[in-house]
Amino acid sequence: MSRPATAREIILEIVRNMREGLEPLHYSTLPPSVYDVYLHPEDLERLRGIVPRMIEEARQALNAELERLNRASLAERLKVARRGDPKISQPEGGWQIRILENTDDDTAPGDIVIYSELGLPAKTELGSGSMTKRISTRRLSGAESTAQTYEPAQDNAFAIIEYQDNGGRHTYRMTKDQIVVGRGGRDYWTDLKLDTLPDVSREHFRLRRDPASGKFYLKDLSRLGTTINGQPAPSSVEFGENGRNDRNVEAPLPDTAQIGLAGVLYLDFRSTSNG
Repeated sequence: MSRPATAREIILEIVRNMREGLEPLHYSTLPPSVYDVYLHPEDLERLRGIVPRMIEEARQALNAELERLNRASLAERLKVARRGDPKISQPEGGWQIRILENTDDDTAPGDIVIYSELGLPAKTELGSGSMTKRISTRRLSGAESTAQTYEPAQDNAFAIIEYQDNGGRHTYRMTKDQIVVGRGGRDYWTDLKLDTLPDVSREHFRLRRDPASGKFYLKDLSRLGTTINGQPAPSSVEFGENGRNDRNVEAPLPDTAQIGLAGVLYLDFRSTSNG
């Protein structure tokens, strides 16, 4: 029988992910700054009341590990980073950590999956643009694994969405013509998953871009409502005894707008079509 994950084990996995993702430059070494931590639903439910404290202590643990690595002897540095690398710098925007529900069918209590990101600056060589380093660490049934990929930074975002939830301050780049925004869950796919109060629906609203015109439209799917610049968006859903009926009602979204979710969370939306 699988053993539940403890808060301490989760924090140690976040620190391990940071170590695995270190990227040496010429004058400094960069750590990943964004961490999405996925837990089995039972583990998340058991720890939900202390998630803010866990995130705070995880940030403290990351700071402590940076200090330890920067004080390490040359031999220790060679062991950790494979060569004597420059001093490790703290992320300019701080540590961004989110604790989320793992909705994969094969996940088990005790499993910890972490995806982190590190934005790498553009190189000086002609034609060499900026990259995003993605680090995946997994602890499944006690066995640890790590994978890393490098991807070109996405410069073709149709819109930028900035917000702050329980995991801190975030920036989301919309690169698809339609996304779903909400708390997500086992049976709810969301592109932009929010760590916030249950007032926000698991599938709160859909945001659609019309490729022909470049205009954006919002469809409210929630129970407690969505606002656009303070004005209620029309609900697209009728709730009844037999479930919900989507009437396919959309509201036009201005190029710049504040989107309110159930009055508890606000997203700052900006279309990039006009800069």
